[in-house]
Amino acid sequence: MGRKLDPTNQVKKGPGRKSRKQKGAETELSKFITAESEPKRRTSRARKRKRKIETPESEDDSDEMWEQEEEEEEEKVETKKGKKAEAAKMELKEEEEDEEDEDMKDDYGAAEESSGEEVGEGSDEEELLPIERAAKKEKKIKAAMGIGSDSDSDDSDNEVAIKKEEEDADEDDAIQTNIEEMDKFRLPGEEELLKESKIKENVDVLSNFAAKREEGKGRGEYISLLRSDLCTYYSYNDFLMEKLMDIFPVSELIDFLEANEIQRPVTIRTNTLKTRRRDLAQALINRGVNLDPLGKWSKVGLIIFDSSVPIGATPEYLAGHYMLQGASSLLPVMSLSPQEGECVLDMSSAPGGKTTYIAQLMKNTGTIVANDANAERLKSVVGNVHRLGVTNAVICNYDGRQFPKVMGGFDRVLLDAPCSGTGVIAKDPAVKTSKDEADILRAAHLQKELLLAAIDSVNADSATGGYLIYCTCSIMVEENEWVVDYALKKRNVKLVPAGLDFGTEGFTRFQERRFHPSLRLTRRFYPHSHNMDGFFVAKLKKFSNSVPASEMEDGNRCEDKTETSESVVVAGSADQKPSKNKTGKVPVKAAVSPKAQTNGAVAKKSPNIPAKGQKDQSPGPKKAKKAKMEAKNVTEGEANAAESGKTEKKKTTVKKKTRLGKNKFNKLKKVLQKEWNGE
Repeated sequence: MGRKLDPTNQVKKGPGRKSRKQKGAETELSKFITAESEPKRRTSRARKRKRKIETPESEDDSDEMWEQEEEEEEEKVETKKGKKAEAAKMELKEEEEDEEDEDMKDDYGAAEESSGEEVGEGSDEEELLPIERAAKKEKKIKAAMGIGSDSDSDDSDNEVAIKKEEEDADEDDAIQTNIEEMDKFRLPGEEELLKESKIKENVDVLSNFAAKREEGKGRGEYISLLRSDLCTYYSYNDFLMEKLMDIFPVSELIDFLEANEIQRPVTIRTNTLKTRRRDLAQALINRGVNLDPLGKWSKVGLIIFDSSVPIGATPEYLAGHYMLQGASSLLPVMSLSPQEGECVLDMSSAPGGKTTYIAQLMKNTGTIVANDANAERLKSVVGNVHRLGVTNAVICNYDGRQFPKVMGGFDRVLLDAPCSGTGVIAKDPAVKTSKDEADILRAAHLQKELLLAAIDSVNADSATGGYLIYCTCSIMVEENEWVVDYALKKRNVKLVPAGLDFGTEGFTRFQERRFHPSLRLTRRFYPHSHNMDGFFVAKLKKFSNSVPASEMEDGNRCEDKTETSESVVVAGSADQKPSKNKTGKVPVKAAVSPKAQTNGAVAKKSPNIPAKGQKDQSPGPKKAKKAKMEAKNVTEGEANAAESGKTEKKKTTVKKKTRLGKNKFNKLKKVLQKEWNGE
C-alpha cells in the first residue's frame, strides 16, 4: 500500500510556485544514506596506527610522506566544505525568492533542513528587521562552511553556541507573543482614584464630624454625597444603599460592601449517615483537595481552599458522603436541634440541604415532611435525599400558607422563608440594582403569612418539642425583626435563645420602630464579620395552641368581607324567644333581603317585608311593641357581654358559623333603629 519510493527520480510536488520549495522524501533519505556510508574522519594518530598495523615498516616510510598525505586529506575536506557552502548559498537564494509563499511539508511529514527553521520561525522572521534577517543568514552560512572549526571539538562548540543563540531568540519571541496574548493590565483611571479618595475622606470626616467638618455644611450633605459616590463605585441603586446606610455605621458599611465583592469560600457538610469527617477529609486530600475544618462551632463542616478535581463530581460526592452547602445554612438546623423519633416539618425545603441535615441529626428515625411550593425545585430535593441515603423523609408540594389545613401537630418546624436575597449579593450581584421598596414589602407580607402558618403547624403540647425556627438570607429589618415581632403579637409564642455561640444580636429598635425586647435573642450573621452569607435566625417556642382573641376578631372581619351570599345571618329558636349564647350576645332575628348587594351591604327594604321563619304579619301596634322589646333585649345583651365577656373573650379557638360578627351586629342594629324611627 502507498506510494513506492524511487530515490533516483526526483519529482516536484505541490501546486504552483509552492512546488519549488517542496522536495520529495528521496532527498532526505539520500542524505541519511550518504551520511551512514561515508567513513568517519580519524585523527592523524589514529591513521598512523592503522597504517602501521596494515603495512609493515619500510625505508620509504618517513614523516614527509605522512605530511603529504595529511595535506591531501585536508584539501579534500576543504573542497567538501566549499561544496556545502555553495549548496547553502543556493538554498538561501531560493528562500529569498519564495519568502512570500507558505511552507509546505511532504507526504511523510518531513521538511527540508533549509526550510525547517523557517517553518518554526516563519511568523517570527516576518517581525524581524532586514538587518536581523541578514545576520541570521550569515550565521547559517558560517555554520554550513564550518569556518574556524579545524577539529571536531571546535565544530561542536560552534554548534552549541549557534543553538544557544537560536534558543535565546526563540525565547524572546515566545515571551513577546505571551505578553500579547495576556490581558493587558489597566491602571485605574483618574476618575476611579478620585472617587476612592473622596470616599475615604468623606468617611474620615463623618467618623469625627465635629472636628473635621467644613464650616457651613451639615451632616446630611456629607451623607448624601457619600451615598451617591458609593452607588457609583459599587453599582448599587439609591434605595438599597440608603437601607444599608441605615443598618450599618459608615465605617462598617465599607467593609460590608467590600465583602460583597468577594466570593465566600466553598464549604461542604459531611454526611455522618455514611462516613466520618476525618475519613472524608483524608480521602479528599488524597485526591488533591486543600481543606480545613470549618470551625469549632461545626462538627461536620469542611472548608475548601482549592482543588485539582471538581468538588461536585468526585466519587465521594456521587456516593453521598458529603453535600455542598453554605456555612450559613448549617446554623438554622443546629439551632432547631431535632431529636430522634420526632415529627419535623421543613416548610420550604428545596434544594434539600437542611432536610438531609435534619435526617442526619435524627439518625434516620422519626418522620420529616419536606414541603415546597415549587414542584420543579422538589426534583433536587428528591435527588439529594436518595443520594445521601435518607429514609425517613416524606416530600410534598403544597402552598405553605395553607399547610395547617393539610396536616399539623409537628414537634418542630423549620421555615427558611423566601426573601429579597440582600445577604447573598456575592452570589447574585443583580440584587444590587433589581430590588426596590415594593419588593421588600411584598416579601415581608409573604413571610408573615408563612410564619403564622408555621406556628399553627406546631404542637404546643409536644413533650420534647414545640419549637420553630424562622430564618432568611436577608439583612433587611422589614423581613426579619419586623416579621418576628408581628408573630409575637398574633400568636401565643415567645422567643428563646437560639443556641448559637456567635453572631450579632437582633435589633430591638430601628429608626422610628420599637420591637419586643426579647428580639435581642435573635442572631444576625454578616459576610464581613463572620465570613459567611448574610443570615438571620430566630427560635420561637409555642406555649399554647389557642389563638388570641384579637386575632379571632381580625379573622371575623376578614370573613365578613368575603361572605357575599347572605347579608345577615339569622339565629333564633322556633318560638322567636331571644336566647343568650356563650359570649353573652343575644342573636336577633332579622329580615333577609332577596336582593342583597354583593359587598355585604343591606339593600333598602320596604317596611312590610316579613321576617324569616314567619308568616305574613299585619302592620299595627303589635309590631311596634315587639320591636321595642327586641331592642331592649339587645341592650341588655350588650351590657352582659361587657361584664362577663372580659374573661371569656381572651382566647377562643373555634368560631361557629351561626355566630354574628361584630360588623354584622352593628349593621343589623342600625337597620332596626331606622325601622323603629320610621314607624
